[in-house]
Amino acid sequence: MAEPASGALTSKGQVTIPKILRQQLGLSRGSRVSFELVGDHIEVRPVKSKTSLQNSGFGLLKTDVRPVPADFDPATLLQP
Repeated sequence: MAEPASGALTSKGQVTIPKILRQQLGLSRGSRVSFELVGDHIEVRPVKSKTSLQNSGFGLLKTDVRPVPADFDPATLLQP
């Protein structure tokens, strides 16, 4: 059995799954995981989606249009 990997918990309660484990489980950006409390530990499992990202068409379209900034406020368009 491989040596356990570890990580630090952020102030938002986030943990990064180590790259080697993500690769072994086929996890990528947008992958879903489930958490289950088992005794004194947490088990994290990949959630198999009904439609994988590869089959969903996500990311197929490319554009040169810049994305809207995350802090964009559409109300500013209504100001005179």
